[in-house]
Amino acid sequence: MINPIERITQNRIIQLFQKELGYTYYGNWEKREHNSNVEELILKQNLLKRGYSETLADKAVKEVYDLATSNSGNLYHRNKAMYSLLRYGVKARPDLGEQFDTIFPIDWQDFEKNEFGIAEEVTLIKGENNRRPDVVLYINGIAIGVLELKRGTTDISESINQSISNQKALFNEWFYTTVQLLMAGNNTQGLKYGTIETPAKYYLAWKEEETDNKDYKLDKYLKKLCQKERLTDLVYNGVIFDAGVKKLPRPHQYFALKASQEFLRKKEGGIIWHTQGSGKSLMMVMLGKWILENVANSRIVILTDRTELDDQIERVFKDVGETDVAKTRSGKELMAFLTSSRPRLVCSLIHKFGNKSDTDFDAFIKELQDNPVQTQGEIFAFIDECHRTQSGKLNQVMKAVLQNAVFIGFTGTPLLKEDKKTTMDVFGRYIHTYKFNEAVEDGVVKDLMYEGRALDQSLTSQAKVDKWFEAKTAGLNDFQKNELKKKWGTMQNVLSSKSRMEKIVADIVVDFSVKPRLRSQSGNAILVASSIYEAAKYYNLFLNTELKNKCAIITSYNPNASDVSLEDTGADNETDKQFIFKTYTDLLKDVSPKGNKSKTETYETDSKVSFRKEPARMKLLIVVSKLLTGFDAPPCTYIYIDKRMQDHTLFQAICRVNRLDTDDKDYGYIIDYMELFGNVTDAINVYTSELDSEGFTKEEVGIQLKDRLQIAKDRLFTALEIVESICENVTSPKNDLAYIHYFCGNTENPEDLKATEYRRMALYKAIVEYIRAYSNVKADFIAAEFTDAEVKRFNNKLDEYLNLREIIRIASGETIDLKAYEADMRFLIDTYIKAEESEVISPFENISLLDLLETNMDKAIDSLPNEIKGNPEAVAEVIENNVRSKIVEEHLLDPKYFDHMSILLQELIERRKQETINYQQYLKEIAALIEQVNQGKAKGIPKSLNTKGKVALYHTLEKDEQLTLACEDAVQYAKQDGFRENLAKQKLVKKAIYDVVEDVNKVEEVYKIIDAHKDEY
Repeated sequence: MINPIERITQNRIIQLFQKELGYTYYGNWEKREHNSNVEELILKQNLLKRGYSETLADKAVKEVYDLATSNSGNLYHRNKAMYSLLRYGVKARPDLGEQFDTIFPIDWQDFEKNEFGIAEEVTLIKGENNRRPDVVLYINGIAIGVLELKRGTTDISESINQSISNQKALFNEWFYTTVQLLMAGNNTQGLKYGTIETPAKYYLAWKEEETDNKDYKLDKYLKKLCQKERLTDLVYNGVIFDAGVKKLPRPHQYFALKASQEFLRKKEGGIIWHTQGSGKSLMMVMLGKWILENVANSRIVILTDRTELDDQIERVFKDVGETDVAKTRSGKELMAFLTSSRPRLVCSLIHKFGNKSDTDFDAFIKELQDNPVQTQGEIFAFIDECHRTQSGKLNQVMKAVLQNAVFIGFTGTPLLKEDKKTTMDVFGRYIHTYKFNEAVEDGVVKDLMYEGRALDQSLTSQAKVDKWFEAKTAGLNDFQKNELKKKWGTMQNVLSSKSRMEKIVADIVVDFSVKPRLRSQSGNAILVASSIYEAAKYYNLFLNTELKNKCAIITSYNPNASDVSLEDTGADNETDKQFIFKTYTDLLKDVSPKGNKSKTETYETDSKVSFRKEPARMKLLIVVSKLLTGFDAPPCTYIYIDKRMQDHTLFQAICRVNRLDTDDKDYGYIIDYMELFGNVTDAINVYTSELDSEGFTKEEVGIQLKDRLQIAKDRLFTALEIVESICENVTSPKNDLAYIHYFCGNTENPEDLKATEYRRMALYKAIVEYIRAYSNVKADFIAAEFTDAEVKRFNNKLDEYLNLREIIRIASGETIDLKAYEADMRFLIDTYIKAEESEVISPFENISLLDLLETNMDKAIDSLPNEIKGNPEAVAEVIENNVRSKIVEEHLLDPKYFDHMSILLQELIERRKQETINYQQYLKEIAALIEQVNQGKAKGIPKSLNTKGKVALYHTLEKDEQLTLACEDAVQYAKQDGFRENLAKQKLVKKAIYDVVEDVNKVEEVYKIIDAHKDEY
């Protein structure tokens, strides 16, 4: 059967759990009373069967049941307390005075001693509203998993959303106190899983044995995930409570954990390469937790160069019950910890190992080797970002200090050849890899879209430069001239850089108006500058744009008066250091330090928090090195690179944009102003050959960055062909009149305009695509190897189609509709193609023709294309079509008024055609009509009617002021949120209107106005 109903799918799944997974079927509990997340009888029977006394079993059941049904605290904290109770056991005494025993509600060591069961249609009635999960998984009567199913044509997201809503207090939040695994599935999309309070975007598909294709993916992965031993292991070793968020391992993390266990059982170290953004930090925590619990006398030393990771690891280990954790404050304290038996887990920053100079380094290493540190316990050393070393020194120190330790290196970037000595030789082979393309395929991170942007720099007038130079060098000798030329060379670079930076700033401002996620204010960006000076310069440039107060600068600089005490040259200008100092002093003047932080630290912390949580308020961070790597680096959608970077640093920086976010994020975008694409591909080639020996192929590790140059060339040719094909059927001589006839018909006939609308829409869309394609490749015409003839043709066609578009838009009266659509592209063309004429390309781009006609008729007519403004008849048609369009556009807001305006317009048109009015008088009367149309009301409207909605009601209610105000009050009182989408709420509004106007037909007229004025009602 194609697309079986949900019931058939559910029957199949029930059979799968019984016959293939060996679960006990408890039945259909739709009508069963008192369904609970802890079935006390089942739990007690299992405890007795495992040898606990009846007294201990009763006490354990009561403690588990009481917590499971408690309402104290929120779901996260109740669930966390329950997990702790299940994992670490219930402490109870058989009788007073006896020793405490530990009763484990679930046997974690021998899964076969547990009872695995399922029930379907489990009706839950304790919440405010009843819900009925499709399938509930129980271990010893404790609800551990919930599965929601849908039919194949219903998107799996509905199952996920249903599961999320079930956890709300409005429904059955209480039931999920014991639940560890939430699953959603259908026959077409398979299975996705999460845990309590997991947002929908973080539900992931399990991935294993992908070549097995014989079953539904739903069945295949239920068998993988819910197999008794796997489920027990996943819950016991995989659950993490991290700062208010409960997490389960992703498939790659789980399999890395299993692979690591095999390595460590053999006392073998290795490297875990999990790509940026795929959860290396939690991988460390899960593995560390397993080691401390399963390896006798084990101790863990975690070395990182990230303070934030240091804090996170300490916090998470404490959250999972491991309290014997310490962070070192110095190298001396680190050595003291290592030579003592406690603590079991030591977190240290890498530099605590010391920083010996080159001259005494070899002697230092020899001393450590001759006199090894007497460390206590079996030490496992976790090294974060194991490729980042001090030219190999760090690893030599580690090996010398921790001679008997097992080393596990973690990295998010592939190992390059130069890393071999300091990584592969130190840590050994790969334990587990999870490559970038795998993470993209699995939906763990987003793919990267690369866009290179080239900005040519040149002097505007070499003659003026030469003239200045000759004047300044009169009387100097050759040596002095040469020195001055050197100085001029530097000055030339500075001037060029300023111009270039202004272009980049303009670029970014435009992007925030036109680019996906930037335009909607749901995403934001990072700009990487080459130096602190350039970062400060960029920041000051952005202060003169719409991004003022919505951008911040984050660098390693902290202003100190001593920085500039020797910088005063006596000249009336600033040195670089003075400029940086002044920039920071100005931006920090209103910042108040918080806690133990300085003003700079407070500013940076607040900016980062705002950037993460309020992208519409903090749109851009300008950085140099900070925030590009490490745990504290905030995610974003765009990264603008204006700095030379390569290898690991480059890869980590661009991975700032690959993190998951809301559904509208399709890619992470890399905008490259430094032509770094070659660096990325070079790095890929190097680490690909390095990995070949590990059995990987180039395809497996290939990062799919899109080279836009070839794509842009193809796009330009295609766009031009499309425009030309659309214009192909225009009759000769293909002048402006011929184009107007073809794309508009008779511009006075609304039916003609409607009938030809599809042609205009196609033309506009095609021309816009050509403009975009042209702009995208304009800076790369030479690199794209276009001939001079092709470049000339592209330029000529651009001017030709810009003029054609304007003629057609104005003739058809469609300038208002398309202004918002085109304004940003016009600015783009202004900036890049005719930057020197930006002030005259479209002087009225933010003013509609009607507004211009109202304020200055002569100026408006003069702004029309030459082909139109010289012909009074054409001018009149353009004006009339714009007025007609405005009337049609506004008609729903006030039907009575704009019906009247339409009549007045038609009468004026008839008088013009019958030549009963001269041209000057016509312009005078049409100007008066335009004013009324733009105002949306006639003169003499009562002052009490102070909104457009009230004015529209006034016109509809026969200009009865008191009736209008009474109707307004009734509607405002009766309307409820969302009434437009809710029939019952609409009826309440209509009843309130009827109570005032007492006319059924009038009710519908009034309601249409209420509905149209969304900003008022």
